[in-house]
Amino acid sequence: MIALPRNWIAVASAEHVRIGRHDGFMQVCHGKAAPLRRMRPGDRVAYYSPSEEFGKRDGFSSLTAIGRVRDREPYQVRMYPGFRPFRRDVDWSPCHEVPIRPLLPRLAFGARPNWGYQLRFGLFEIDAADMDVIDSAMRAMAEASA
Repeated sequence: MIALPRNWIAVASAEHVRIGRHDGFMQVCHGKAAPLRRMRPGDRVAYYSPSEEFGKRDGFSSLTAIGRVRDREPYQVRMYPGFRPFRRDVDWSPCHEVPIRPLLPRLAFGARPNWGYQLRFGLFEIDAADMDVIDSAMRAMAEASA
């Protein structure tokens, strides 16, 4: 039996997401491997960025990337001595960053009063309908900007 692709929201600052988008990878939870191992090739992933810069509280609160997980399993890289985070390769789609708040009424996970709580986990699964809403909004914004 062929499994349907799953849909994920990953969390990172916009500056970190932009690096991953440029270089074709994702990284979550300060480089932990376990969350990335839950994903399978073909799964869709969108990034939510609570801030523009890591560690800042600037109210950015936007969706910043969307793509599909590639076949390659998670792998480690040496960023600097003592820090070897795990990454996963992703084919990022052309899109434009969009604020999440206007989309919340249309998202099943956004309808919960405490929708932001699950963001604390760094990676969580959403349903396909929610991913379709996110994908449409990010592509529409990209087309409008072109």
